[in-house]
Amino acid sequence: MNIILVSDSLAKSRSVTLSQGQVLLIAFGILVAGFLLATVTYVVTMRFAVDLRNPYLRSLLASLHQDEMKRSEAQVKENLDALAAKVGELQARILRLDAFGERLAKAVGVKQDEFHFDQKPGQGGPAVLLDHDLTVPEFRQMLDEMSRVLDDRSDKLGVLDSYLMDDRLARKTIPTTMPVKGGYYSSNYGYRIDPINGHTEFHTGVDIIAAPGTPVMAAAGGVVSLSTVLPEYGRVVDVDHDNGLTTRYAHLSKSLVKVGDVVMKGQVIALVGNTGRTTGPHLHFEVRENGIPLNPNKFLAIGKRDVLVSASVRH
Repeated sequence: MNIILVSDSLAKSRSVTLSQGQVLLIAFGILVAGFLLATVTYVVTMRFAVDLRNPYLRSLLASLHQDEMKRSEAQVKENLDALAAKVGELQARILRLDAFGERLAKAVGVKQDEFHFDQKPGQGGPAVLLDHDLTVPEFRQMLDEMSRVLDDRSDKLGVLDSYLMDDRLARKTIPTTMPVKGGYYSSNYGYRIDPINGHTEFHTGVDIIAAPGTPVMAAAGGVVSLSTVLPEYGRVVDVDHDNGLTTRYAHLSKSLVKVGDVVMKGQVIALVGNTGRTTGPHLHFEVRENGIPLNPNKFLAIGKRDVLVSASVRH
């Protein structure tokens, strides 16, 4: 290898010739020098590393610690925000279930002081220490389990409410309300001696004594299907309850409804009279199923039992 040296202080250039062995020796020396420099740097660094009083090292460690703290705080805040949103959702669902439970309790006539949906339930027992504190994933798992339980309870309450609603609607369309207040039977359902001709006949309803002009109430909710005058019944009103059942109110002095009117249970629909084939003022009341007369007493007895049960529940 030829090395040519050129300088302003030299009158002419000089050349140095190096053999292959000399080149290898120089290269090896450079490698050894680099290794020694790296070793010295490592030793010096480790020496100062154990000295926490070194300002540079302390600044470096403080910066790293602050970065780690910021990352930890950001992660904790993110977890807390997610948990707070989940807790808020559960609280809202619990409030809806409380309102739902109060409505169901009122629907079935349960006393208000037996169920306090706005108060925490009484709980207690011996303390049992956990072998470790709850972690965020474990707490999240508990919230998810609570959410599943609330879903299940909500579904079951919904089914119960549906059954109660069906029952309430059915009761409103079953003729269980006495059509007049304060009246008494002058003739019952079944075979009897006709008061006019003295022959044995089948009485298709019940006769209820009441003064002329006494309000006549719908025994159940439904639609007025007939409001006219018939030779035997006099002025008459029929109500269709949309389940095969119809009720008839006869011998009326006045009808207060017309065909097609929707009437509610207990609504006044007519006035007691003395029209048609009668011996005096009274209400003739019938219950029919698909046109076949039934004993009205069976339905009115249900209404009396409901009143008694409702009164016992309230007291």
